[in-house]
Amino acid sequence: MIRCLAVDDESYASDIIAAFINKTPFLELVGTTTNAFEALNLVQDGKVDLVFLDIQMPELTGIQFLKICGGKCKVILTTAYPEYALEGFDLDVVDYLLKPVSYERFYKAAIKAQQILAPVAAAQSELVATPNQANDFIFIKGDTKNKFIKVNYDDILYIEGLKNYVSVYTASQRIITYQALRELEVELPRPPFYRIHKSYIISIEKIKMIDGNTVYINDQAIPIGETYKDEFFKVVREGKKG
Repeated sequence: MIRCLAVDDESYASDIIAAFINKTPFLELVGTTTNAFEALNLVQDGKVDLVFLDIQMPELTGIQFLKICGGKCKVILTTAYPEYALEGFDLDVVDYLLKPVSYERFYKAAIKAQQILAPVAAAQSELVATPNQANDFIFIKGDTKNKFIKVNYDDILYIEGLKNYVSVYTASQRIITYQALRELEVELPRPPFYRIHKSYIISIEKIKMIDGNTVYINDQAIPIGETYKDEFFKVVREGKKG
């Protein structure tokens, strides 16, 4: 098992990486932190093999972290800023993940790390298909124990996270589940699904119109959150589709 640490000054981002680590059989989650100095201490103590590291952090940037840790662990960079890629590779990072990170892309980076840290096990892992790679559906927890509802990705319009539950909207029904929105975000493929607000995930294929900071799917107006705005409009401008 490769011992992993997720480091990001935004806790929701490190939680997503942590969920990816937990669902990858050859990775073990040591912890998550928003504090780069805490992460550095764990590395220096020899408790971590692989760090998923954000670049833009207060007090100590990811690049500074790389220089200080001196090769005591392997690093995969996670960032919304592609301009740092070259400098990162100059410092011998394993891979460079551009946010928002899909699980399929994460898995490919993890395999690269495994090839370096555990090459025999990596050769065996490459014979196994990426989890959920071929699926075009998701099972959503129902309202009773061991009840799961199969929903095709193509049927999902958008998902709304509320205080204690999540609503999944299709053209024909609303499905209520007590899963967390973040948990569903990890399971859904990107594209076509993107989180555009702390309370909403949408299918970009189902958008009827974008007007300012509002997305319209059917007759539903869905706000675009400030945190997600830049990445979402980048996706729109690039015309990414499922």
